[in-house]
Amino acid sequence: DLGYDAGSKELEDMPMGSYTFLGCGYEGTVSIPGVLARFDLNVLSGNVTLDEELRKNGHIATSTTINGRRALFELDPNNSDTCRYVLETRFGVVIFSRLYQKDHPGPVPQSEWCVGLENSVSTLERFIRD
Repeated sequence: DLGYDAGSKELEDMPMGSYTFLGCGYEGTVSIPGVLARFDLNVLSGNVTLDEELRKNGHIATSTTINGRRALFELDPNNSDTCRYVLETRFGVVIFSRLYQKDHPGPVPQSEWCVGLENSVSTLERFIRD
């Protein structure tokens, strides 16, 4: 319902020493050049705390809440066309990272990287069971 293709789901796991991230990635709707851009979404759960994430990425993070849940909004100007929300959970965090797949040559204005993502994350947050 949010514009991602469930058939494109790819499972991901990223063990990193004492930390582990498990999740899946989804391709967005089909892109029509010059008309419709596609957004790809990765959803990861990890056993790091929100405070650890803030210490790591505080230079690009803004504290916020999603449906009353403590969260970070992260926008890194050096990571073009991507933005993310990191939500606190009992087990660690859930990360929603979206990539804007542009439909034209040249850069996408930074002001467009995250358009609509907060609403999508707000909808998906309701499915986090912790």
